[in-house]
Amino acid sequence: MTDDTYEQSDYQTSGSSERTRWTGWIAFAGVMMIISGALNALYGLIAAVNDEWVVWTNRASLYIDISQWGWIHMILGVVMVLCGIGVFSGNILARTVGVIAASLSLIANFFFIPAYPLWALAVVTIDVLIIWALTAHGSEMRKA
Repeated sequence: MTDDTYEQSDYQTSGSSERTRWTGWIAFAGVMMIISGALNALYGLIAAVNDEWVVWTNRASLYIDISQWGWIHMILGVVMVLCGIGVFSGNILARTVGVIAASLSLIANFFFIPAYPLWALAVVTIDVLIIWALTAHGSEMRKA
């Protein structure tokens, strides 16, 4: 099989029912969503249990209660884990909620670039890859 025919078979997958190599990207998106959701749930649990924080800045010290923020992270983390599991079955609702959650994560981490540039850019890159995999090739997981 020459390279030309191999490339043509990749482009003709929209009408066929064969599983392509692109399902690896969907598996990547599902695994990253499960890991991200588990970490968010863990961060939320820590914030809900240890809810008294003091932040020292150059001008003043702030006493912050972050228990509500912890519950929000726990709920979003569970939703992300369930979406990640649902992506493996090719569920359209899981893909839709996964794209929305990854978009929200992308926007939130975009605002954290001044504070944590390397970490925020890494998360933004992963979120872009998740969104791309779920929107461009998400339907191929049902065919597998």
